[in-house]
Amino acid sequence: MSNVYIQAEHLSFSYNEGEREEHPALCDFSVTINKGEYVAVLGHNGSGKSTFAKLLNLILEPTGGKLTVGGLELTKESLSDEEILNLRKNVGMVFQNPDNQLVATIVEQDVAFGPENLGVEREELRRRVDSALETVGMTKYAKHEPHRLSGGQKQRVAIAGVLAMMPECVIFDESTAMLDPGGRHEVLDTIRLLNREYGMTVLNITHYMNEAAEADRIMVINDGSLLMDGTPDEVFARRDELQAVGLEVPQCAELIHELRALGIPITGDGISDTESCARLLLEAYTGKRTNEATHG
Repeated sequence: MSNVYIQAEHLSFSYNEGEREEHPALCDFSVTINKGEYVAVLGHNGSGKSTFAKLLNLILEPTGGKLTVGGLELTKESLSDEEILNLRKNVGMVFQNPDNQLVATIVEQDVAFGPENLGVEREELRRRVDSALETVGMTKYAKHEPHRLSGGQKQRVAIAGVLAMMPECVIFDESTAMLDPGGRHEVLDTIRLLNREYGMTVLNITHYMNEAAEADRIMVINDGSLLMDGTPDEVFARRDELQAVGLEVPQCAELIHELRALGIPITGDGISDTESCARLLLEAYTGKRTNEATHG
């Protein structure tokens, strides 16, 4: 049985296709994502990141190439209405602005909105809502009004609404962009939980390099093409190439680069957190002292 969940082969998409002002957003884009992977997607504004995400559940339809998700080739002509509905249920999306995703006046009603529209029976609906709120740590806010919640809490309610539809894959389309550091931390904790504890396939489209560093894998999209694809250590080691396309690297990756440029031997590649940076600084300091002692 194949472990592949998403496969794009020479995929392309253009806005205003065939018109004078046609705008290609993806061009000859090929990538494979396996079930249960946690993939961060990076790229400058207009690179094609969000377009790729919207193709994955047929918000947009490919204009060329082939895209398969969960074993279904995605063209509206080849899929029945029921298959399209199942696809959108299985590939959930959480967008940038939490206020634009909340539709009800009570938290638990908002979480119930999606599965209720799928025709889920009342008893199962109650179970799903309770389970989703528990998963994102929002059970005690079930009876609250969403507009009274913090940005991070609102985004967690939006995630719960997606989870209540029991998806196989969740796409976070810059879902932390409008949140303060505390809210981002809350959402990232939820993303890690979904992937590591529940085995969900996760795509996190982000501009925050430290978020991307926590993923299993990073894809970098530039001008509609796949520029890089590898582990965080592999991708962030290519600092100069990233900067050439308007992207930075996490502080720890920058630290590694600068220390090595000074001739200080750094053996590790940890780039994701403050603890890693502290270890690198200690390693660099120890190495410097050893070198000074050796050469008098």
